[in-house]
Amino acid sequence: GPSSKRRLFSGGRMGAFLDKPKVEKHTEGGQGNGLRYALASMQGWRVEMEDAHCAMVGLPCGLDRWSFFAVFDGHAGARVSAHCAQNLLDAIIQTDEFAQTVAATSDIGEVPEGGEELAERVATGIRRGFLCLDDQMRALPEVASGEDKSGSTAVCALVSPSHVYFANCGDSRALLCRNGQPAFTTRDHKPINPGEKERIQRAGGSVMIQRVNGSLAVSRALGDFEYKQVAGRGPCEQLVSPEPEVTVQARDPTSDEFLVLACDGIWDVMSNEELCQFVHHQLCISHNLEELCAAVIDICLYRGSKDNMSIVLVLFPGAPSVSDEALQHDRELNQLIEKRITEIVSEGSDAELNNIIQTLAEEELPGLPPGGGILAKRSFIEEVYSKLKPPSTSSESVRSHSQDREQADEAASH
Repeated sequence: GPSSKRRLFSGGRMGAFLDKPKVEKHTEGGQGNGLRYALASMQGWRVEMEDAHCAMVGLPCGLDRWSFFAVFDGHAGARVSAHCAQNLLDAIIQTDEFAQTVAATSDIGEVPEGGEELAERVATGIRRGFLCLDDQMRALPEVASGEDKSGSTAVCALVSPSHVYFANCGDSRALLCRNGQPAFTTRDHKPINPGEKERIQRAGGSVMIQRVNGSLAVSRALGDFEYKQVAGRGPCEQLVSPEPEVTVQARDPTSDEFLVLACDGIWDVMSNEELCQFVHHQLCISHNLEELCAAVIDICLYRGSKDNMSIVLVLFPGAPSVSDEALQHDRELNQLIEKRITEIVSEGSDAELNNIIQTLAEEELPGLPPGGGILAKRSFIEEVYSKLKPPSTSSESVRSHSQDREQADEAASH
């Protein structure tokens, strides 16, 4: 039918949107080095999927006790983000600083005395790796010819036995959760930040409508070579800088729970605290990390995120585990929700799915998942509803459904 032809409408300068979101998710997971991880990504409302990611437990070149996780949010195409996902880790490992690190740690696998000095060297290697990768990409044929103008943010976490190295370039974000609280987050690189704005202006650019030259919403990125052509200025003094901000955190086995890497499609609609609380809560009721990542993406979609969405979740040994008490609370909540839906449907007043979600949202039921609220229970609500009311076949209800749904979700997320 006509609905299968995806109508496009332009969403301003950040590329066009679809008339309904692509909700198929890619998920994967794994474990090693005492870590468990999962990731999920979804195209959503955007015409193209420009996000990319990387997850590797046990690294080459003698770094088998190290792990690497990263998220890349591309713009103006997917070429640079894909290239970064494939090559950033290698670019970092191939620096001299990393060769020295391997030499220093290979015998014992632990960071020797003087660990802080070594950690500083690793941080320098990461910075250099970013700059080398950016330099190499300039020479890619389609980039050199000017045919490809894409760019990408990058946020990554390099986990050694003793430290976590966070590197951020752009507005994707990493969060470290300790004892159920956000203990550290990377800083988003936006053109309106004073330091960023100053660099942009010194390079002859301007910041308008919170964008570099009125166009680009991030002030640091890999690629975007159109913004890196100011003569007589170094690579980190251009309108857009490829330099990552690197932060070293010593691991703390007693309090480290998990870290999250995600693109702004997630952070635009979920705060650091909300994501921390939600993940913490879900870890107490399920072992399935891929499902947890998918649930975060669904909540963000329902809250109105129109961007591609990607999230990587990494659990440390100290992460919360499933508890009988939490499971019992969750069962009770589900029973309560089921009871309320049954009542609403039998009253028959406004028994459309979206009206039910809105009604439940307004009732502020006790014990909803923190950070997620009623939207965290959306798939359960749909399940209960479809048992009570088999789907109607009239084309009328189908036509208005996605519109209603957006309105209901919008209401439920406030």
